[in-house]
Amino acid sequence: MTTTTLPLPATHTRRTGFREAIAHEWIKFRSVRSTVWTTAATAVLPVVGAVFIAASGSLQPDDTVLGGSLTLTVVAQMLAAVVGALVASGEYSSGTIRTTFAAVPRRGTVLAAKATLVAGVMYILALASCTAAYLVGDAMLPEGRYAQGEPLPALFGIAASFAVAAVLGLAVGFLVRHSAGAVTTVIGLLLLPSLFGPLFGDAERWVAGLSPTAALEKLTQTSDATADAVGSLGPWPSLLLVAACTTALTLGALVLLGRRDT
Repeated sequence: MTTTTLPLPATHTRRTGFREAIAHEWIKFRSVRSTVWTTAATAVLPVVGAVFIAASGSLQPDDTVLGGSLTLTVVAQMLAAVVGALVASGEYSSGTIRTTFAAVPRRGTVLAAKATLVAGVMYILALASCTAAYLVGDAMLPEGRYAQGEPLPALFGIAASFAVAAVLGLAVGFLVRHSAGAVTTVIGLLLLPSLFGPLFGDAERWVAGLSPTAALEKLTQTSDATADAVGSLGPWPSLLLVAACTTALTLGALVLLGRRDT
């Protein structure tokens, strides 16, 4: 007796596509309270920081309106990285990753969908939030007392640094597969390059500039973005370097994702 293998229905084929994978990830993203609240905090913090700095008069004389208004973007960027880490590691902690891979067997598609989602969400939120923070700070700070800074095209780079941080967190989440460990690791990756950069002598400009936080501080044109703290690379080269390192780490996560069991 012979059997005939019937082709899969078109609906099944579409279910595993990239567009459908993003749709599934968006549903999960907005259904998990931890990611929703952390994302909301990421969006709110820059504006809160701008109001606080302007109201308290704590802006340094050599700082810019842009840099002072975006004081809390460093913390907000860390939260963006935490969101990325939770999007990946949270599924391992809850066990839903098995369901995800059953619905979308191509693990590379899952990773690409999650990366596209967190990068897109964080870019849009950061651009809107940081632009609002700058406008609030500019309106509240005394006119003419501080240098204005150059908000364009810096705000687009700032938003991109949030997207990079989120993808970095996602890659770490897939590598570590444990929420607490992933969050700790990604925050360490954001902070350690600037802390240990001066120990590497002539290589400090590269080491200290490896973190999305370093690129962010340069793009905000804050007076705290000294070469000793964030490396001597310019803001845009620093952002490109960080994006390249994040891409490499994400590719490493993709390789391990295909080899590991869930």
